[in-house]
Amino acid sequence: MAITTDAAAAIGAALSTPARRLPEPCAMVIFGASGDLTERKLIPALYYLYRHELLPQGFSVVGYARSSFSDDQFRARQFEAVKEYLKIPAEDESYLTEFLKGVFYSSGDYTAPDGYDRLAKALDDLDEQRGTGGNRLFYMATPPSFFGDIVRNLGARGLARPKHEGRNWTRVVIEKPFGHDLESARELNRLVTSVFREEQIYRIDHYLGKETVQNLLVFRFANGIFEPVWNRRYIDHVQIAVAEDLGLEGRGGYYEEAGLVRDMIQNHVLSLLSLIAMEPPSQFEAKSVRDEKSKVMRAIRPLPLDALNEAAVRGQYVEGWKGDQRLPAYRAEPKVSPQSVTETFAALKLYIDNWRWADVPFYIRSGKRLPKRISEITIEFRRAPHLLFRGTITEDMVPNLLRVRIQPDEGISLRFNAKIPDTMMQIRPVEMDFRYNEVFEASPPTAYETLLLDCMLGDPMLFTRDEFVDLAWELITPLLRRWRDDGRKGLYFYEAGTWGPPEADSLMEHDGRHWRHL
Repeated sequence: MAITTDAAAAIGAALSTPARRLPEPCAMVIFGASGDLTERKLIPALYYLYRHELLPQGFSVVGYARSSFSDDQFRARQFEAVKEYLKIPAEDESYLTEFLKGVFYSSGDYTAPDGYDRLAKALDDLDEQRGTGGNRLFYMATPPSFFGDIVRNLGARGLARPKHEGRNWTRVVIEKPFGHDLESARELNRLVTSVFREEQIYRIDHYLGKETVQNLLVFRFANGIFEPVWNRRYIDHVQIAVAEDLGLEGRGGYYEEAGLVRDMIQNHVLSLLSLIAMEPPSQFEAKSVRDEKSKVMRAIRPLPLDALNEAAVRGQYVEGWKGDQRLPAYRAEPKVSPQSVTETFAALKLYIDNWRWADVPFYIRSGKRLPKRISEITIEFRRAPHLLFRGTITEDMVPNLLRVRIQPDEGISLRFNAKIPDTMMQIRPVEMDFRYNEVFEASPPTAYETLLLDCMLGDPMLFTRDEFVDLAWELITPLLRRWRDDGRKGLYFYEAGTWGPPEADSLMEHDGRHWRHL
């Protein structure tokens, strides 16, 4: 169950290797380029890579959408977006202007072949004029309803295959959600793999690009003190919390179709769980790591639909307050049905039926309109088996905790018990706290910088494989169908600005545990 010496050495060596590779020259096409994701995340992330000299010579971007822009109009929009989201100082604006010289725009309908003909010509021109070498990265930043049309048209125009087989590469990045349920995910996968090979497909989950999430592997497998206690003998339970303080931000139509479980748990949270629970990979490379993550998913016990209230709670926010600000109810949000039963909060209790984790519960909670934005993993260890210091402690002896803060204020803390300096034997809990921005004197990059660079380098380790997507939907789809059939029954309400419905507390209190304060 513990990591072997040889495996530890191999993983440690790979993780400590300082090599920094530059991608080959390439062009990136962003479908949905007029949308929010492009302006808030993708172009700022690419500029970050440019300023850190991580992009290849001649790197180019072609934005593609139905809106009508000239190259200069599109560049102007991106200039303002990058300035706003990255807080570019005035003295750096010349760098941004230079970067945007490699950004272009092509207007077209996602369903019409003629737009893809113009796109193909634009890419050929960039090969000649900017030396992009025929390497192409297609990024789908559109609503999922367009994925099929884009894939089919790329295939029909011959853009899905490398320009010169063996000399160039072509890859496609697909944003979540990958499907709506098990059947639709499989259908989408059949369509995409009929046009692209699996090794060309990068299913992106931006949570996996976050520095603290990547550090989970380093924390577990590059340190000799944690892996021996990373099992059922020493760990009492695990909590994963992904909380958002915002509401829908104008995405009512999308959220009515998706709901919290599809939006957060089926992808982000289950990916976090797999990294916490996976066995040590034989090598630190994509196939080995993704194999171990899939093994975790296969071992998760199906949710008990005949006693669902013991393992799952769903909630929806009603009107509440944050300070003196009134927060509207979910049903009062634009494009939301006044009778909606869509969940904006969910709490689950999962078990992993394998040798390492048998009988250790994994508690998950995620929601919108909670008191703060925070993502955190808490490992609670078992209490000391024999209390030697009875009568000397100043408060109840508390269990040791390991907290991994994913966002914001990224870091890791460890709680343990210590003696208070005094002549008497008095004990209280203390914390050792590691924070990225303090230790490394810099804030870590956002997830998209890492993931976009990995795409260009052809490293799929942090991307979701088709098998993982399938297993995640196998777990979640029966729950979603049960909730759909139940309608209003079993939907609990909580005030916006609170930590969810009381029934979520009961989920843990029934086991003699409680949610950790975030």
